Amino acid sequence: MNNKSSVIVFLDDDPKPYGIFPVPINFELDTRKLVDGEHTLKIVSKDTLGKEGVRKIPFSVRNGPAIAIEGIKENEIIDGIIPIMINAYSKGDQKQFLIEGSETPRSIPAWFWVVIITFIGWAIYYAITSMNMSLSI
Repeated sequence: MNNKSSVIVFLDDDPKPYGIFPVPINFELDTRKLVDGEHTLKIVSKDTLGKEGVRKIPFSVRNGPAIAIEGIKENEIIDGIIPIMINAYSKGDQKQFLIEGSETPRSIPAWFWVVIITFIGWAIYYAITSMNMSLSI
């Protein structure tokens, strides 16, 4: 008589199980064999009396190159000519780090320009008021 519980692991909606294992188990899910996007890991456990428990774990796979887009956002309302910058980069072979192409260049945000202009304005004001103070002494 089998005294151990078992689990059946399914991937997405595949009727064929990914594996049937006695518990406890440790296994590695190789995501390199999966397409990028949404997936579901379904685990069905059976105890020694035949009762079943089910747990579904949704997850996303992104093994392919990451895609960064600047200039347009999802569901944005736009008109006219829109400059768009697209960059795609991947992890490579993960044995060496390549600096070139590993980061997405971005434009300088508007808040940064506001801070710079405010600082320059304050510096000019400070310089003018300091000169007036030194001239009046």
